Amino acid sequence: MTDRTVDLDKHRGMAAQKATDLRRALAEVEANVRELREREADLENRMMTVPATSWPEAAVKARHLLNLYAASLPAEDTRHRALVAALFDDFVRLSGDE
Repeated sequence: MTDRTVDLDKHRGMAAQKATDLRRALAEVEANVRELREREADLENRMMTVPATSWPEAAVKARHLLNLYAASLPAEDTRHRALVAALFDDFVRLSGDE
């Protein structure tokens, strides 16, 4: 026996290496998506349980909800997309963040 490890990827054909790389990349993406969903659920739970104490805090919640709504709109619904964009502009203007 030897203490040296064998890099199995070197002994595979190019197609098998590419397939392995794709599986690894896909597994990493899926793990990141799961983590993002968990973090988003945690954020939304906190938004539901902790009342806003100011208009800017309420606007943060509204922005999140509007982003979810806008993401669900079909691409051809330009009227509602424009309305959401106008509302975001209003939030910026009224909060003095310009």
